[in-house]
Amino acid sequence: QVQLTESGGGLVQPGKSLRLSCVASGFPFITYNMRWYRQAPGKEREWVAGITSADPNPLYGNPLYGESFAGRFTMTRDNARNTVYLQMNNLKVEDTAVYLCNAYNWQNDYWGQGTQVTVSS
Repeated sequence: QVQLTESGGGLVQPGKSLRLSCVASGFPFITYNMRWYRQAPGKEREWVAGITSADPNPLYGNPLYGESFAGRFTMTRDNARNTVYLQMNNLKVEDTAVYLCNAYNWQNDYWGQGTQVTVSS
């Protein structure tokens, strides 16, 4: 059973931080590329960050970010825990969205259900 489970969202004030987690199960995590997306009501889904597969990839370990997120958000992966993280700092009201975890390779494309992040005073 393939599963991607996001957690760590919540309600925070502008300027605060959250750390999102995505735990993978049911597939060989280390062979998959991982991405974070977000989707706000009435808006298209937006790519946030990604890290490539490590099986094999000499560029593994170098996350890429959308231009709106570099410098505030940090993505990491922990293959021993089958988990990816998204550290979000200095949150803004416009960061409010459902944050979605994605695992993909040349053959498969898996998605979690998302975790809600709400930034409000």
